[in-house]
Amino acid sequence: MRLALQYLLSVIFIVQMYLAMALYALFWTPFVMLRREAVFDAVHAYCRWVRVSAAVLVGLKSEIRGEVPSDEVLIGAKHQSFFDIILMCSVLPRPKFIMKKELLWAPIVGWYAKKLGCIPVDRGKRGKAIKMMVAAVQAGTAWPGQLIIYPQGTRVAAGTVKPYKVGVGVLYSQLGQDCVPAATNVGVFWPRHGLLRKPGLAVVEFLPRIPAGLSVEEFMGRIEPEIEDASNRIMAEVGFPSPHG
Repeated sequence: MRLALQYLLSVIFIVQMYLAMALYALFWTPFVMLRREAVFDAVHAYCRWVRVSAAVLVGLKSEIRGEVPSDEVLIGAKHQSFFDIILMCSVLPRPKFIMKKELLWAPIVGWYAKKLGCIPVDRGKRGKAIKMMVAAVQAGTAWPGQLIIYPQGTRVAAGTVKPYKVGVGVLYSQLGQDCVPAATNVGVFWPRHGLLRKPGLAVVEFLPRIPAGLSVEEFMGRIEPEIEDASNRIMAEVGFPSPHG
């Protein structure tokens, strides 16, 4: 009975979340068209609504740990579900993403992504994608802010081991910016697939900066263990078993 109720509440939450997305977009679009920077106000407002409604409807509370970066910086983040995007965008002043180009065609999301200054890439072309990604960022067409990239290239279920791709290291090296790693445990409560949203405490933790100037090899040797160790620690806090046993 309790599980059935949680499923019902999860469905209600999901439906209202997407309905709210449409309503927020409808309300904010005139402001964004008049003043592009209003896109950040719109994203902050919507993401905070999702956090509040998740806590109220399904008992999924959320917390941001660590120092939230406010300068122009690269963020290498663990990605387990849509909710870690929500958490980061609720607190970062000017978030933008390296994202798969197919999302540009998504209703609402695609238009707002363009306004945020997100960088679309074709993930199926690897080396070419990295070059296009670096060129797009360096072209200066996107507004300065916090550029978020997922080093594993996609959502990865909690407890799943997946190697990091070198694209994040190349981007870090060529941009010459500090990188802030970000760990999370959201996949324990909000999985990649399925409707069930579990109660608990979802966390995104911003870790100490990796300063600019390291070689790609040195950088890759740091970012993966730092994010994975922190994510495993956060997941262990809520009783999720370590992937290493």
